[in-house]
Amino acid sequence: MRVEISVESVAGARVAAAAGAARVELCAGLSDGGLTPSAALIEAASALAEVHVLVRPRPGDFHYTRDELDLIVRDIAVAREHGATGVVVGALTGDGRVDDRCADFVAAAAGMQTTFHRAIDVSADSRQALDRLAALGFTRVLTSGRRRSALDGAPLIKDLAARDDRIEVMACGGVRAANAAQVIAATGVRDLHAAPRRPVGGAPGGDVSYAGAGVPPGLDHFETDPDEVAALCAVQTE
Repeated sequence: MRVEISVESVAGARVAAAAGAARVELCAGLSDGGLTPSAALIEAASALAEVHVLVRPRPGDFHYTRDELDLIVRDIAVAREHGATGVVVGALTGDGRVDDRCADFVAAAAGMQTTFHRAIDVSADSRQALDRLAALGFTRVLTSGRRRSALDGAPLIKDLAARDDRIEVMACGGVRAANAAQVIAATGVRDLHAAPRRPVGGAPGGDVSYAGAGVPPGLDHFETDPDEVAALCAVQTE
């Protein structure tokens, strides 16, 4: 089993590396589903772990303008320049097909690994999307099987994993140490993706608060949960 941990800080990358994670997906704005991190963060995290940079220019859907698609290509170059091993990218057309500009993403990332992110879960057809991504040369795809959790989407994930040996399938969606072996057994994949986080406190701020989105009242922001990361990476499967 190979575990990829999604983090948004240098401390998170350090936690993942210490636990023995195979990869780090490096993001900013995990509460928004993940956004492109800064060049400085990429460089610092890449000194600690194998880093795959999420390149996503904004929250929301994956139907991008020409300017946004151009930014993705440029940010792939920034990720390479600052030490990333891979990038996590994706774009869809208005009718839910894999955007042809994804070929430019793969070209810009030549020599790096390329993961197509969960845009596949909102594509018009995941099987057709996988076929297109394999033809484009993507290394892997990240999916919850179009459901909120990997266990709920396991039948589709299993089908995708067996569909084309040119591309790897990585399961995500509620993956934790307690269910990792079950996810592996149900899907047939060997790559799991998780973003275990815990809320932490911050300095008192008076009447004005900049607490992170979704953080419970009285706390400040989320950090990578070292205990859950360690437990997940320690899971043994048959």
